[in-house]
Amino acid sequence: MRVTDLTRGNTENSRRGEVLRSGAVGVTIGVGATVVVIGAAFIQAAGNNPALNAALSISVPAKYQGLIEEAGNTCPEVTPNLLASLVTQESGFNPKAKSPVGAEGIAQFMPSTWESSGVDGNGDGKRDVWDPEDAIPSSAKYLCGIAREVKDVPGNKQSNMLAAYNAGTDAVRKYGGVPPYRETQNYVKSISSLAGQPAKGGKPGTAITAQQGATAVKAAQEKLGAPYSWGGGNASGPSTGSCCSPRGRSGADISGFDCSGLTLYAYAKVGITLPRTAAAQYAASKPIKSGEMRIGDLVFYGSSASSIHHVGIYIGGGYMIDAPRPGTKVRFSPLDSMRDLFGVARPIHSTTKEI
Repeated sequence: MRVTDLTRGNTENSRRGEVLRSGAVGVTIGVGATVVVIGAAFIQAAGNNPALNAALSISVPAKYQGLIEEAGNTCPEVTPNLLASLVTQESGFNPKAKSPVGAEGIAQFMPSTWESSGVDGNGDGKRDVWDPEDAIPSSAKYLCGIAREVKDVPGNKQSNMLAAYNAGTDAVRKYGGVPPYRETQNYVKSISSLAGQPAKGGKPGTAITAQQGATAVKAAQEKLGAPYSWGGGNASGPSTGSCCSPRGRSGADISGFDCSGLTLYAYAKVGITLPRTAAAQYAASKPIKSGEMRIGDLVFYGSSASSIHHVGIYIGGGYMIDAPRPGTKVRFSPLDSMRDLFGVARPIHSTTKEI
């Protein structure tokens, strides 16, 4: 597989002035006469609470998963897991639900609230509370509005947002946080507990999801600037490495990552255990054709499967995030920064395959 096979389409897109965006850190990368922007909106898999911002890990009907994942990135306080948990609590994903007090639809809007906060999520010209394509994004928008209203209240921002959703913003402001109402406290506890469920391991042999890939990139991106350390990095983060690289460089006195240590760490954040070396990580992954690449896939370099010497994480636009070599730091690198691109592969669950 040639580098040009992987990057041609993305380079052409860049020449047309298209913009790529990724996680919370904004970085501008010059590409010849063009600029690729790795900015705020590309990977919104997470906010600041790792328990609530992992990959979508609770049961959601397949026909609503896309809606939940998209709407669940409307603002930092609203995540796919939290939104899915709220809809589960409100209606059990029943689009025809109606409560005794008059709340309607899958997100249980009162008519007056819908009138002021409902949006035309699917662009069909109607705001229909009974249509999940309108109600789910409306729920996310409404939650984000509430989050802004209580942003200055002490305590956990997501808990305060949920409490305000249940009891009103005035109550949250009055009590300086979640009010002492049993119903509201149970509501917040129930949704937060469900939203905080760890990602479940996939069926052995199945590839990671797009959401898991995006979350892994987010985790790696948070380590931009970490020093390269030969043999450094584990599931917990940067660590001192060992001696010695092929050119005699030691990582024993440097806390950081080598290439496979970074990918091991990033995927540990979504419950995927990768082997320690780049070659073994390729063996633990599913090969992907160039036209099927997506964010989070692993990019491998070497002359053969057994001689792979480098790995990075694909971020789109012909770029990866990687720990290149001794003397450098974790950074964004073009896919053609090395000439011996071997292939691309997607991590799979619970594999014991080895070279």
